[in-house]
Amino acid sequence: MITIKNILCPIDYSIYSEMALKYAIEFAEKYQAKLYLMHVLDIRIYEINDPGLYNINVVDNETIDKLRERLLKCVNEDTKGRIPVEALIIQGVPFAEIISASKEYKIDLIVLGTHGRTGLSHAIMGSVAEKVVRKAPCPVLTIRHPEHDFIMP
Repeated sequence: MITIKNILCPIDYSIYSEMALKYAIEFAEKYQAKLYLMHVLDIRIYEINDPGLYNINVVDNETIDKLRERLLKCVNEDTKGRIPVEALIIQGVPFAEIISASKEYKIDLIVLGTHGRTGLSHAIMGSVAEKVVRKAPCPVLTIRHPEHDFIMP
């Protein structure tokens, strides 16, 4: 039997993460699991002249609190009444912070959107979803563009 008590849903406010959130909420309600919403503030600011360099972008506590409130608004009050929801705002490298949080919060399932980049944009941007799938300590459900939504026959 599969036991899912904690679900992590990284949010980047794209349509891909919106779709992932719908799935995460459905799973959380079905399994009466706690839903962790997570937004990672990427600390890397790439220098155009020297891509190997990056600067650390530190955000103050007041801004983090505002970002946490924004993240919690992604889930309506009715849903919050049915399942526990917690918002995590973390600064770091997105894929690494998702992996770290999945261990720290004993996550049983990660649900995240994938942008489906290929070619040069994939080489430059990398794939957070791909790295999470390879390194996560738990199952990962990746959600593609809404046109690839699952429809029951």
